[in-house]
Amino acid sequence: MNEQQERIERIQAVKAAHEANLLAKANVVGVGIGFRQEQHRRTDDVVLVVMVEKKVPRAQLAPEDIIPSEIDGVPVDVQESGRIVPQ
Repeated sequence: MNEQQERIERIQAVKAAHEANLLAKANVVGVGIGFRQEQHRRTDDVVLVVMVEKKVPRAQLAPEDIIPSEIDGVPVDVQESGRIVPQ
């Protein structure tokens, strides 16, 4: 198994362990695995992606709704996705 596969498996384990808790936070509409976005450009860094309806300044969030930048050693990227509506 190569390093990238091991990294993805580690992220999958963290996602499974923390997904319900993350989805319970205000504004969170999804949790997945994907590439970090920096200034609207995709990087090659695979991370745990937390999708929010709208990004909100940290100061306006309740402490329990703040999404950490890292969970169990796995980097987290918060990405604005808009509202997700099932069809």
